[in-house]
Amino acid sequence: MADPARAAKMADRIKVIVAKRLERGIKDPRLGFVTITDVRVTGDLQHASIFYTVYGTDEERADSAAALKSATGMLRSEVGKNITARLTPSLEFIADALPENAQVLEGLLAEARARDAEVEGLAKTAQYAGDEDPYVKPRVIDEDE
Repeated sequence: MADPARAAKMADRIKVIVAKRLERGIKDPRLGFVTITDVRVTGDLQHASIFYTVYGTDEERADSAAALKSATGMLRSEVGKNITARLTPSLEFIADALPENAQVLEGLLAEARARDAEVEGLAKTAQYAGDEDPYVKPRVIDEDE
């Protein structure tokens, strides 16, 4: 079991290596505008999960996923050349659901804002159901009584 700090450093290094290689270009016309968002390395440093997003349509996302899958071997050899580890980790590309999650959260926040505005409007025009002060007050006894 490797040190978690070492695994984190290796993950950061793999992220930089893969991003630079994708920036320099892979000779695959299917590859779109890919952004590497995160890399997670297992504790034994044998497997790296690379999370990515693709800017574009669903078809472009599918094409980019196929291009990354076919380029996995070449990217793994690039990683192996540039890290100082005895074994090169296997790479797995996972489409990151970050944009979809952000869109869902933005919709939920807009709905909450609308409901808050509705409640605020109702509160401004609200009236008491009974007396304004329903609590019993102590009776003041006059000296005449």
